Amino acid sequence: MRRQIVRLALLCLCAGQTAVHAQEFKLFDRTVQVHGWLSQGLAYSDENNYLTMNTSSGSGAFTDAGLSMSSPITDRFRIGAQGYVRDIGQLGEHHPDLDWAYADYRFASWFGVRAGKVKTALGLYNDTQDAEFLHTWAILPQSTYPLDLRGATLAHTGVDVHGRISLRRGGELNYTAYSGIRSFDRYGGIYYFSADQGVPIDKDSGHVEGGDVRWTTPLSALMVGASGINLTEDRSGHETAPTLSAITYKFSPDPDHIISVYGDFQRGHWHLNGEFRREYSPLKVTLSYLPTPIIYNGETSKGWFLSAAYRVSKRLQLGTYHARFLVDHPDVPADPYANHNL
Repeated sequence: MRRQIVRLALLCLCAGQTAVHAQEFKLFDRTVQVHGWLSQGLAYSDENNYLTMNTSSGSGAFTDAGLSMSSPITDRFRIGAQGYVRDIGQLGEHHPDLDWAYADYRFASWFGVRAGKVKTALGLYNDTQDAEFLHTWAILPQSTYPLDLRGATLAHTGVDVHGRISLRRGGELNYTAYSGIRSFDRYGGIYYFSADQGVPIDKDSGHVEGGDVRWTTPLSALMVGASGINLTEDRSGHETAPTLSAITYKFSPDPDHIISVYGDFQRGHWHLNGEFRREYSPLKVTLSYLPTPIIYNGETSKGWFLSAAYRVSKRLQLGTYHARFLVDHPDVPADPYANHNL
């Protein structure tokens, strides 16, 4: 998946974030929990504008909010859903989105099934990036959790199996395996980038299969994990240049492969973690005026981050992270988006 890379120094301050305390009420004799949050940020970059905001002059166009509801129908069966809205530059434009909505049944602690629009278990933060109040930073490390591509990886519509396995003195394993249909945000970075390049998207679809394993080790407060995922994307669109207006295109990765390894350590006031992610994207491009598709060996991207945070008090935590991103496109050496560090 191609990303637009910019050279910048980004300062993103959370100007205000309000988390609504959990509220409960009864509905048909069932307890319903309601959670919500609202955040407002300020972003500033020293050179290039970022995330479709005018960050080189400072921008307050950084607002998002979420509202979730969940209910235990029985001791083993739970349902829930979350709505989300954002206005980050041109991203979102206040259009409400259903982040996730699923039913979860646990047959035993080591085996359960979720179905619906389910959060995708990928890396350390993917399945919690919809709950910003859980994180120290206004935005997660963009080398692995790009905010403009949030909707393309956050959730899938399908089925998960999951469970928790005790290893006794060896700690505990949590696993998730899943398969489903991908979601694509029409107000996200993929659509804006394609339109900016003169090849707007008319239709985007795909599916996903993958899994995640997390080991809570016998060492106090240390967790390590790994994810693997295959993604397909059938993207079709057209050219906007007047001389090329009759040309249509289709992208068909075959498929993308992503692997991620990560670790998390918490002790006392300290919280340390990091992640490494690699994505390989073979690509087949079909153009309406060519008899056969163009095959690219694909680009390989690598991203990683290391972070540290310190809990000063119950309501104050300070932290920092360092993130790097590299993309290599061997079939197109002159590609302006190749061989960039972020």
